[in-house]
Amino acid sequence: MSDERPTPPSYEALPEDWESALFVVAHPDDIEYGAAAAVARWTGQGKRVVYCMVTSGEAGIDGIHPDECGPLREAEEIASAAVVGVDEVVFLRLPDGILEYGVELRRSIARVVREQRPDVAMTINFRETFGGTNLNQADHIAVGKALLDAVRDAGNRWVFPEQLVDGLEPWGGVRAVWAGGSPQATHAVDVTDTFGAGVASLEEHRAYIDGLGWEGWDPEEFLDGILRGGGQGLGVTHAATFEVFPLGWG
Repeated sequence: MSDERPTPPSYEALPEDWESALFVVAHPDDIEYGAAAAVARWTGQGKRVVYCMVTSGEAGIDGIHPDECGPLREAEEIASAAVVGVDEVVFLRLPDGILEYGVELRRSIARVVREQRPDVAMTINFRETFGGTNLNQADHIAVGKALLDAVRDAGNRWVFPEQLVDGLEPWGGVRAVWAGGSPQATHAVDVTDTFGAGVASLEEHRAYIDGLGWEGWDPEEFLDGILRGGGQGLGVTHAATFEVFPLGWG
């Protein structure tokens, strides 16, 4: 038997020469499992980050009817975003749990891209798994795939032209799409100094965490487990990892 241990991944530092980002995810709480600590770093640098929730997470708590759950989870996300310096959260209110990749989802996201005009667009992992056999959720996959297309749709005035009224213009300025926590991550950002803010942001999702029924679950311990792996690959204590999808031709 070999005594050699697997070589830990090595990550390249994410570029930070940008001013604004749009973070598009399926559900309230999606950003808070690691990426929110990176958002806290960036807002602390004076960058503008806007969140877009495609659904309100209304199907996410078994014991609470969606009519009550949706507004509750929206409120938790607004509070969670504020902890890391994000003061604008857009809710598209598409149906939770049954999102479908396709033209209509691209259309909805492209409008937000045109409205917000970000330098970078972000989402969470939309690969088939979280690594190994741990399957990803269908909504995450649909939103990530649609975002990749929507950032290009947004720059083409002949795609969804009905949106281009009342001063709304095409926006082709998105440099790349970054997917947090992807098993194929190549880049990372040091969040050692903002780890605590990331924990506090996750803790704002009290109703959702309680609804999961995870007895003895500790948000700080959970995030430490996620972000220490990234930190090892960047040579720091904690780091959030991202897969980078460049846009354009070379």
